[in-house]
Amino acid sequence: MPFGKIARAGLVACWKKKRKRARYSPQDILSHCASQTCCGIVLDDLEEFTRYRKRMNERLLSVDNPGVKRFFALDSRAYEKGALDVRTKELLGLVASTVLRCNDCITYHVIRCIQEGISEAEFFEALNVALVVGGSITIPHLRRAAEVFDQCKAKQRKGQPTKL
Repeated sequence: MPFGKIARAGLVACWKKKRKRARYSPQDILSHCASQTCCGIVLDDLEEFTRYRKRMNERLLSVDNPGVKRFFALDSRAYEKGALDVRTKELLGLVASTVLRCNDCITYHVIRCIQEGISEAEFFEALNVALVVGGSITIPHLRRAAEVFDQCKAKQRKGQPTKL
């Protein structure tokens, strides 16, 4: 599930429930919810992200709306090789997504960066650009990007592909 309004509502519900039973700090609650399936929130499951994204993209494209279909086509074409290679374009997408604070977009571009063979040094250099452009408000999103990067690398070490 994307970490948007519904997820925030889930965090609030979890917070209220846990605060009644025991003394948990806000960091404890966020850490709990960010590392497990909790309140319907799945933040660390790359497969769930991929299934959700695929299902909802199919839903959006099933509607006979030429504007939506054109935008999806334009978005796909923007990341094809041109004057810039695909690796560079994915890093640009990661930076833009981080500055715009879109966790779904960040997850997508981190996965694509891994698929394109971006090194850890390249990855964090791009995130540094995002931090400079976006400011300290992007730090939680840098954390998310680093977490997804580490999850993808762990899957690679186990010989598992990271798919979209």
